[in-house]
Amino acid sequence: MAEQVLAADGRPLKTSLNRALRRQKLRALMLIAPLLLFILLSFVMPIADMLFRSVENQIVGETLPRTVVELKDWDATSGAEPDAAVFEALARDLSIAVEEKSHTRLGSRLNYELTGISSLFRKTGRSVDEVGEAAQDALEALSPAWAERSAFGGLLGTARWTADLDAWDGEGTAPAFEARPEMAAALPETTRLYTSFANMVGAEGDNPLTEKQWPIVSHVFAQEIVTAETPDGLDAFGQAVFSDVKAAMAATTLDDPKAIFIDVDEDWGSTDVWRTIQTYSPAYTDGYFLNSIDRLKGADGSEARPENEQVYVTLFIRTMIMSFTITVSCIVLGYPIAWLLANLPARKANLLMILVLLPFWTSLLVRTSAWKVLLQQQGVINDILVWIGLVADDNRLQLINNQTGTIIAMTHILLPFMILPLYSVMKTIPPTYLRAAKSLGATNWTAFWRVYFPQSIPGIGAGSILAFILSIGYYITPEIVGGTKGVFISNRIAYHISTSLNWGLAAALGAILLAIVMLFYYAYDKIVGIDNVKLGG
Repeated sequence: MAEQVLAADGRPLKTSLNRALRRQKLRALMLIAPLLLFILLSFVMPIADMLFRSVENQIVGETLPRTVVELKDWDATSGAEPDAAVFEALARDLSIAVEEKSHTRLGSRLNYELTGISSLFRKTGRSVDEVGEAAQDALEALSPAWAERSAFGGLLGTARWTADLDAWDGEGTAPAFEARPEMAAALPETTRLYTSFANMVGAEGDNPLTEKQWPIVSHVFAQEIVTAETPDGLDAFGQAVFSDVKAAMAATTLDDPKAIFIDVDEDWGSTDVWRTIQTYSPAYTDGYFLNSIDRLKGADGSEARPENEQVYVTLFIRTMIMSFTITVSCIVLGYPIAWLLANLPARKANLLMILVLLPFWTSLLVRTSAWKVLLQQQGVINDILVWIGLVADDNRLQLINNQTGTIIAMTHILLPFMILPLYSVMKTIPPTYLRAAKSLGATNWTAFWRVYFPQSIPGIGAGSILAFILSIGYYITPEIVGGTKGVFISNRIAYHISTSLNWGLAAALGAILLAIVMLFYYAYDKIVGIDNVKLGG
């Protein structure tokens, strides 16, 4: 057996080398750690958060938790609206949501799926307090004590909580509500609703014992007290509640949330509204992705949207075709310019290079607006064509607000991104190769096609990737010169982010666009090979 080689410190040489390598890697990692952290915080995490929004759907379950549970067993295909228990749950959820002002956000979310729900929730939010008025009136008619704003707090809260409120100086947040265990067991839903009321009022800096509780609290209390068992250890007021109030509430006709809601808006009797709420009640949904491919979630699963609402697939196809056309146009126009720059004397080449780089020093908005002026029917290009007689004055070309205008303007904007990679690669091609080919009998075309062009393909690949990826993500230029027929899918993404605020759909469209780009990238790697892409050298 060979003797183990030792380092100067007596450790095995292999162990010492491994430790030294680990220290070197750790130092290298520490050097790039700030950059990695910056990329993670400013690039990776925002993208991950945006992609998460394409499936996130917690707002329905968080805003209407009781309704979602009651609605779970409702058959959307039955043609009948849900039973009274669902409307009861909706009244309780909406009473809290209105105070939190979350019902408007919920309405906006569901309005993406069914137009009109947003106004339905806003309208109902203004009338939800009607549920519980009958119970309030009956309680106050039974005893003046129920007219006191501290009645429910004194009944449901602990003595320590009421003492803390009495000692509270009104600064900051009020003490959190503490429920009496025996009341929480006897009147669970009433206690939960009053807890929400007390903590919400306290968070606003008000005393719950001096504020009128929500009518829904009286409504639910009147329902629960009828069947509740009397807890032990109650004071005189509590015992009266479970004797006098129980009998009085049993004989009282309470509000019917279903009748109230349908009276507020008859759409609450529509199965479409309830099917939408039921369909989008899970915490995660594929609805945004279905919308992105012109489909929707129906009662029986995925369904195609009406033909007049199918826009996104068309936009995706148009984006890919136009981006490919722009890329090819950049190659056709950029290749001879790059060849000229690579083969002219340095002084002339530098002057032309300044002209190529000049657009980078001009605002994108200015360049795009200039094309809008040039391409319009009374613009410079049409005037020149009319002047030289190629186009009749009454038959001017339509070059703006269509795909033609978008292709022309974006080709001009992206052309430098094609020229620069081509130029950097062409500068590395020795001119002696062409002379050698010609000395062996090749024609100019043969020497170019068989010798020069294959060596310039890496530059074409690099420029094509830059031009194609940049073009599918542009939205300013298509928005200005494209009209309705020359816009890209990126314009709809920008619209949903900044105008409609449908971030979920925007994230889904962006995710699909990202997947398409990665697919093209993979195909390019398999066909051409990404290793063949060069920026020079």
